[in-house]
Amino acid sequence: MQENIHPHDDLLSKAAKETLLNQKAKLIWMTGLSGSGKTTVAKVLEKKLHEQGFLTKLLDGDNIRTGISNNLSFSADDRQENIRRISEVCKLFVEGGVITLASFVSPTNVIRKQIMEIVGPENVQMVLIDTPVAVCEQRDVKGLYAKARKGLIPNFTGISAPFDVPDFEHLAVPTVDKTIEESAQMILDHILPQIRQENKQ
Repeated sequence: MQENIHPHDDLLSKAAKETLLNQKAKLIWMTGLSGSGKTTVAKVLEKKLHEQGFLTKLLDGDNIRTGISNNLSFSADDRQENIRRISEVCKLFVEGGVITLASFVSPTNVIRKQIMEIVGPENVQMVLIDTPVAVCEQRDVKGLYAKARKGLIPNFTGISAPFDVPDFEHLAVPTVDKTIEESAQMILDHILPQIRQENKQ
């Protein structure tokens, strides 16, 4: 007779996968205003990690909203559900030994703490892409801030909805006086000790 085995008991461990990949898995979650440069910095950071031999996965609004969350609106409840789904996906990647980069506004500490609860605080490096609202408005490539100022986009973070500075340990990257390259390098220097296996040079 077949023994009752818990469905997860025979799964390979995260540590086994990290050993195979010669890296320590981590979720690098970038929070910041719309237009702060989160995804741009994340893309440069991912290339830097790739060049050093790390296996990574980058998640942002483009590859989430067109797929796993394509049935969600931008209401407050749906935004929270979107972040919950993303967190669960990130958890799966981290459990698979993959260094995961996530780039989402995620404006409140309640939301950020939910991310850490789902993925595990020891597995998350929260990064604040610290760009002032005025600078984000100047960039405003998509014209979102202009629409928000006219009241066409309700509950727009930084204009009619709050953006919390993280009230827990995080890495703040002030971008005004830094190039994209310098911002990505700052994050890389900070996380390398967290993701490098002893035998990875």
